[in-house]
Amino acid sequence: MDKERVKKLVRELIIEIGEDPTREGLRETPDRIASMYKEIFGGYDSDSELSVQFSEDSDVVIARDIQFYSMCEHHMLPFFGKIHIAYSPNGRVFGISKLVRLVEKFSKRLQIQERLTKNIADELYAQGVKGVVVLADAEHLCMKMRGVRNDATLSSSAFRGIYEKKEEKAGIMTLIRKRASDSSF
Repeated sequence: MDKERVKKLVRELIIEIGEDPTREGLRETPDRIASMYKEIFGGYDSDSELSVQFSEDSDVVIARDIQFYSMCEHHMLPFFGKIHIAYSPNGRVFGISKLVRLVEKFSKRLQIQERLTKNIADELYAQGVKGVVVLADAEHLCMKMRGVRNDATLSSSAFRGIYEKKEEKAGIMTLIRKRASDSSF
């Protein structure tokens, strides 16, 4: 990303909306926005490092409540929420930080929630696991603060491998939705 070009574009946008980019509160805004965009759109330069795995035999691994923030590609407003990932290893497991980095890789882009969910499932499944489930629950500011102005949330899911079968889907969904305080696996 060309930070100087972004700063110029933001300055022009400030002028277009009817503001004065030289006034005290706005003087540093183009620089702040350029720096922020480099951070929040860092997924384009990210490597999820899923090649780092550990030998371990486990039936299912579930990572719940991975927090994410993304930007809607239609309105460039934030959507955010939690992603839940379940997978059945094939003799190798991933560290939880690798799963968080995978979520960040795809969420830190202009995105839609449905594609975000699919991208995460596809990349994890490509690592040779037996099955993957990714669930995303999110709030969308593009819907809350403009247009229909509604507080509805969106849930999306992606199922790969063994979890594409109806009977496997039902069982894993029950496990994913259990809270940590309920330890009756």
